[in-house]
Amino acid sequence: MRRHYIDNLRNFTILLLFPVHTFMIWNDFGSRFYIWQGENKLLSTLIVLVNPWFMPLLFVLAGMSARYALQKRTTREFVQQRVHKLLLPFVFGLVFLVPFQTLFARRFFEGYDGGLLEHWKYFFTHCTDFSGYDGAFTPGQLWFILFLFLISMVSLLVFRPLPYQRVAPKAERLPAGAVLFLFLPVWLLYYLGNFGGFSLGKSLALFLLGYYVLSNDVVMDRMERNIRWLTALWVAGTVMSVVLYYRYSYYGDLWVNFIGWCSILVILVYGKRFWNRKTRVTGYFNHASYPLYLLHQSVLVALAYGTVRLCDSLPMQAFCICTGSFLLTVLAYHLLRGVPVLGTLIGAAPARRR
Repeated sequence: MRRHYIDNLRNFTILLLFPVHTFMIWNDFGSRFYIWQGENKLLSTLIVLVNPWFMPLLFVLAGMSARYALQKRTTREFVQQRVHKLLLPFVFGLVFLVPFQTLFARRFFEGYDGGLLEHWKYFFTHCTDFSGYDGAFTPGQLWFILFLFLISMVSLLVFRPLPYQRVAPKAERLPAGAVLFLFLPVWLLYYLGNFGGFSLGKSLALFLLGYYVLSNDVVMDRMERNIRWLTALWVAGTVMSVVLYYRYSYYGDLWVNFIGWCSILVILVYGKRFWNRKTRVTGYFNHASYPLYLLHQSVLVALAYGTVRLCDSLPMQAFCICTGSFLLTVLAYHLLRGVPVLGTLIGAAPARRR
């Protein structure tokens, strides 16, 4: 039986990127964005509330999905599916989408007035801090797609000598408190392969925990029986995160990984309990979510560049950028998926003919 809550939570998290990346335009934690309009504490706090868990959750869900996928597919079929869904869109996005969004950053911060072709050459011949906010090379939002592809391939080497069936009995004996403390390997591996806060080691740990532990129904049932104290801990920890952020601006990698893991456990339990169903809307986003992820930031940055120059009201700017980028990204998705080659390159399923 398909676990619809995994799809629904993945789709929700990807859609959450529209407000998160919109609010990044006003972040106050020392990180520029492709377009930056100064500091706003409220919008930055909203990012702080979700930042510890929303991208880590995607790696956990990917690990859970991989376990179920490998029950139906051979290893070769799994690799082929990863290539078509992840690797090809990554290459396409790196060549055609990310240079487009860095063009607007270069225009915004440096007053660049040249064309896209000239900038495209600059993008591939200049490398600074990998942020792309100065127009130089960056993977942009595609870091997630690249990490997920690499992790999927590496994990196959782990699954062969350590199959799920061997680990499952040990995972099923873990008490809820022990599952909570699995944040420790996530935190420790955060420092392995860390590129400006994007950690390959942490992402691998989350993927494997999703595969071996949180895809196990016995483990999830045990977490559900302990959901009251987990929820209380999550709420208290989230409030503490905001307090620490307002008082100290930063609260440390250990705390971020702890509250992030706690959040993931709570979200998974409530998702399984209340959102384990498929509707027409959720079915649509099951096909659209990854292409929307691929396209969204390029559309958002281009729209933000024009919006902040035409409108002075912050609430109106935020509303137009968030809502407009979502609608334009959906439109771009439908236009591109109708073109056979482009549809494949953005990871879209072929449009059905009636």
